[in-house]
Amino acid sequence: MAIYFLSDAHLGAEDDKNESIKIKKLFDFLNMVEGNGEKLYILGDLFDFWFEYKHAIPKQHLKAVFKLASLAESGVEIHYITGNHDFWLGDFLEKEVGITIHRDQLEVNENGLKLFLIHGDGLSPADWKYRIFVRSILRNRLAIALYRLLPPDWGIPFAKKMSSSSRNHTSGRNIDFTKDYELYAESKFAEGYDAVLIGHVHQPAFKKFENGIYINTGDFYYHFSYAKLENSCLTLEQY
Repeated sequence: MAIYFLSDAHLGAEDDKNESIKIKKLFDFLNMVEGNGEKLYILGDLFDFWFEYKHAIPKQHLKAVFKLASLAESGVEIHYITGNHDFWLGDFLEKEVGITIHRDQLEVNENGLKLFLIHGDGLSPADWKYRIFVRSILRNRLAIALYRLLPPDWGIPFAKKMSSSSRNHTSGRNIDFTKDYELYAESKFAEGYDAVLIGHVHQPAFKKFENGIYINTGDFYYHFSYAKLENSCLTLEQY
């Protein structure tokens, strides 16, 4: 049985035509995972925006939620590491869908390999402005509690607009974080990890070092890339 790693589908980010194409590919991919997969690790930003009120979630993601619930019910273990577009995940996916939520990062042992998994936002030293001014505010518990005071019909559209701006900034920036991410991976290899898997920058990458493997899972709305672990062999593939 294989283990799959996926990130940055940004569901809800595109026009109806392109969103329909993306959803079909994602559902076909999840059918493949159900057929021969043991586990699925989502490395953040599956949704372009996700915010949970006490009694409301974004309705446009219901089909994807139902599909994930079906996958979990089939016996596939799903782990979700929050990214910069979905760090406001509450307990809905965990309680109602059966997905295990992890904040920021995850360390696991799979197929005899010690893996370090992280979304990657704010990871590069060059991303210090985001780390100080954006991440620290948006992940503040008081800020989240205050935002929930907005009615869903106001809060959700506004947050979607801001999320779109953030995604366009990530995709269109001129800064190349490749070297920073590779250096980060090497620091983890020195700690004993066999592989480091990161998302966030939408740039698929696979590089073997002397003491480990670095993979960037890319994205699932332009490259449709994902990582796979089978028989202790890690690969980067395209759907």
